[in-house]
Amino acid sequence: MKGLQAMTVTDEQMAEYAKQSVAYMDQQNKIAPANSKYQQRLNRLTKGITNADGIPLNFKVYETRDINAFACPDGSVRVFSSLMDVMNDNELMGIIGHEIGHVARHHSKKAFRQQLLTAAAVEGISSAGGMAATLSNSLLSQLGQQLASAKYSQKQENEADDAGYDFLVANGRNPWGMVESFEKLQQIESKSGQAGGTMLQRMFSSHPDTQERINRLSARCIKEGYQR
Repeated sequence: MKGLQAMTVTDEQMAEYAKQSVAYMDQQNKIAPANSKYQQRLNRLTKGITNADGIPLNFKVYETRDINAFACPDGSVRVFSSLMDVMNDNELMGIIGHEIGHVARHHSKKAFRQQLLTAAAVEGISSAGGMAATLSNSLLSQLGQQLASAKYSQKQENEADDAGYDFLVANGRNPWGMVESFEKLQQIESKSGQAGGTMLQRMFSSHPDTQERINRLSARCIKEGYQR
């Protein structure tokens, strides 16, 4: 019965659940203030970038030691300060472009819905009148963790690479940044000997063919005449 109830969740309700989950994560993490070097840098890099395929975007920095960034179905993009510490501007925009690619191709939406359907606390998830129910903190925590550490298939990663590439070009950014960001993550992983952050864990534990992705994107950049 819980599963059947969850199956009735509409796109509008799911969007509200995503917003609830992001709001909960924002409460649980230290957000860089507007006058911090991190937020000011992110504002500069994303200036003029307002949406992805009609999905409104908003950008914030989490001050944390993990190396990670993620984008949510509602267009919330969260970049971790430790990632900003190791990435130059082009590399950072490459990561952001890739994560937004998952949103543009609705991968994050599909992953969020699947987590919603399988969550133990799915009871009461759709309420009378079509309004989204208020989720418990435990479920919000589960959903937030899924958003921050979602793993995608190789097909989805390649689709996000291509969508992110197109997104960067459409917004006047150099697509080589995505190639360089993957190369930087490879360097960090090889020096540390293990995945030391959520993004590294996602990149290297489930996708050992990162070099193939680098080669494919590099070839596209060269073919389309972009200068590294």
